[in-house]
Amino acid sequence: MTQTILHIDSSARFDGSNTRQLSAAIVDKFGGTVIRRDLTEAIPQIDEAWVNANFTPVDQRSQAQRDALALSDTLVEEVKAADVIVIGVPVYNFGVPAALKAWVDQIARAGLTFQYTENGPVGLLHGKRAVIALATGGTPVGSEIDFASGYLRHIMGFIGITDVEIIAADRVMADAEKAMADATAQVAALAA
Repeated sequence: MTQTILHIDSSARFDGSNTRQLSAAIVDKFGGTVIRRDLTEAIPQIDEAWVNANFTPVDQRSQAQRDALALSDTLVEEVKAADVIVIGVPVYNFGVPAALKAWVDQIARAGLTFQYTENGPVGLLHGKRAVIALATGGTPVGSEIDFASGYLRHIMGFIGITDVEIIAADRVMADAEKAMADATAQVAALAA
């Protein structure tokens, strides 16, 4: 069975981007149908019109409200269509790039990717896998100053994706060759 992969890159860099290199290698390893989403193609921040549209029942939305949610609807459908989500994430100032946070805000939608229950929110996207290629300049992945990997694991779990793997090329500025060799070995060891 051919799987569908949603390949997301969030690095502002193209040439020399470690996360673009790693995420491409992960996608190549998995094979299948690829949905490509490059977050350098601006994902807008949510605004008042978006929030109001999102909290208006579907059958009561105006055309302007449907238009305000059109990109978000497309992004949600991409996530729903994917068996595997591969995300390339550079750590900027200890966290995820603003473009990736904007994508998260667009896809974390009550009733579509999670629901509220009497016991709190429950993710709706089950049976999917996420592989995150994370690169840092000096932050050790998993350390108390890494606010990216824990956030991404939490967000994936929030929408129902609990099978999350982190491929880490951390402290690239200290030893780029070793960091990338370690991450490349992690990619090679991934079960496709």
